[in-house]
Amino acid sequence: MMMEHSTQKMTYQAWRREPKIGPTQYRTRTVFEDLEPELVRDFFWDDDFRQNWDDMLIYYKVLEEYPLTGTIVDHWIRKFPYFYSDREYIIGRRIWELERTYFCTTKGVPYSSVQRNNRRWRVDRYYSSWRIQAVKLIKGDEQFTACEVILFHYEDIGIPKVFVNFAVHQRMWPHVQKICSGLYAYKMERMSGTSLSPSASMAQINTKIPIDCLRTLGLSLDKEVVQSWSNTQRGNRWKWIIVAGVVVLAYGIDRGALRKALVFGVVRRLRHPKKKIQT
Repeated sequence: MMMEHSTQKMTYQAWRREPKIGPTQYRTRTVFEDLEPELVRDFFWDDDFRQNWDDMLIYYKVLEEYPLTGTIVDHWIRKFPYFYSDREYIIGRRIWELERTYFCTTKGVPYSSVQRNNRRWRVDRYYSSWRIQAVKLIKGDEQFTACEVILFHYEDIGIPKVFVNFAVHQRMWPHVQKICSGLYAYKMERMSGTSLSPSASMAQINTKIPIDCLRTLGLSLDKEVVQSWSNTQRGNRWKWIIVAGVVVLAYGIDRGALRKALVFGVVRRLRHPKKKIQT
């Protein structure tokens, strides 16, 4: 475990691992009290409101949107601290849903219409996936009154890992606290009857995950299994997050859909690993 914190309204845990190839991978688990998963889903997608709490986002624009599936392609520019240049992102975003469990996936996508700027580093290798669901705040409760967010994230921002890891240790927890404050401010704004922004409206267009697909893979997402995710061995937690991400990617983040064969291949590897995953 990399860090663990809590406040009156949330608990937060973070893990990190270093693959042999590629950027550092992060997994976090955050539980927010008295929040509905649908509100949290909308919050993370709402770029208009994001500027109220994310001081690194200095520009955003929707490049494409597909109302039939809820898929959007966004252009972000983020301000980096110290002497680093701004970072630019072209990301595809889409949300899948299964019985009020939401899989929110964002992924770097090629987009030739936006030319590269030599003054900014374009983050081509970017992947961020959330699983959002209602959970019981205390074991034994009858009501699902809290919201759990499990995040799997990596990106290549073109900075040596030693500096990235130092910055993450210094800035991650303050950033999470900003997210928490922003979430409850967002809840108050929504309760006041404020109309939805275009991006939040797109967040409400979700693709149903075919239950037959999960049965074919030998997976289940009923409440008991979902709750057990937090009690499994550390390596298995990583596997579940990876499998979930691959399942939704198999149905396409945008125009470049992956074949279902990818899912079966990944699951076979995870069921019969050659080497145990270390976290």
